[in-house]
Amino acid sequence: MHLAGDIGGTKTALALFDRTHGPHHPMAQRTLPSRPYASFADLARDYIGSVQQPVTQATLGVPGPVIEGHVSGTNLPWDMDETSLAQELGLERVRLINDLYALAQAIPTLDSADLVTLNEGQPGQHEPMAVVAPGTGLGTAYLTWDGERYRPQASEAGHADWAPNSAQQARLYSYLAERFGHVSNERVCSGTGIPNLYAFLRDVEDLAEPPELQALLAGAADPVPVIVEAALKAQDAPTICRATLGLFVEILAEVAGNMALAVLARGGVFLGGGIPHKILPALQTPDFVAAFGRKGRLAYLMQEIPVHVIVHPYAGLLGAAAFGLASA
Repeated sequence: MHLAGDIGGTKTALALFDRTHGPHHPMAQRTLPSRPYASFADLARDYIGSVQQPVTQATLGVPGPVIEGHVSGTNLPWDMDETSLAQELGLERVRLINDLYALAQAIPTLDSADLVTLNEGQPGQHEPMAVVAPGTGLGTAYLTWDGERYRPQASEAGHADWAPNSAQQARLYSYLAERFGHVSNERVCSGTGIPNLYAFLRDVEDLAEPPELQALLAGAADPVPVIVEAALKAQDAPTICRATLGLFVEILAEVAGNMALAVLARGGVFLGGGIPHKILPALQTPDFVAAFGRKGRLAYLMQEIPVHVIVHPYAGLLGAAAFGLASA
């Protein structure tokens, strides 16, 4: 059996696969919280012990750049090494691939039901495609056609410099630069970034924080669901939460547009990660498409680039499995 994993800063999805059933038919799938475990090996041992099936190889989508079979997590304090993990878990082979590389691997296999389209565009056949995935952090990748099939390419554009695009965003940049020094895309366009936007709107833009909301945030292990769920309320949504989500959507659209231009993604932009499908109503608005398309003299080109939200709940796991089964 082949173990595939999609490792995130908050949770890790694992499942067993075999060639007979293929990557679309996982067996013994489980999702476990990442942070309670000191290492991936500890988490994997719990999982493998619970399924009680023989595992021979593993392919793991991991956050961060994989260099010569080794990765140090950017949003998870795990150092992972292919050789060491294989020895610790008693496996023949372990493959580590960037988590966005794994997600990109899944893109060509997704059905129309796995996607929600925000901008139809005019997709070009065999043109590059881009993946932008805000979750705990911000992952990016792209795909290029090699003459026979799409090949994923890893990227760390999530850690590239963020460029403010309005007077308000310039104030946000100054606020974050004082706190962090380097202001990356991830600082404003991820699960770790949403509290930064909220704090800016409270501290600099003077938006009121209702006492009951303050109490909820003080008692929350993770403030992001509190902010997002409050923002999506049909009625009585706190102004600061609605403004936080609106600013996040604007920045996500701009970052996705930048990625589209960087790789000339005329095949489409795909939004993945843990956040986009949870805020889908906020993305299905003219505001997102307008912000995506504000690229000056190339605005006409942006109108032609399709934008989709990946709603398949385990696309990263699917991609890791597809890669692993193909290379086993």
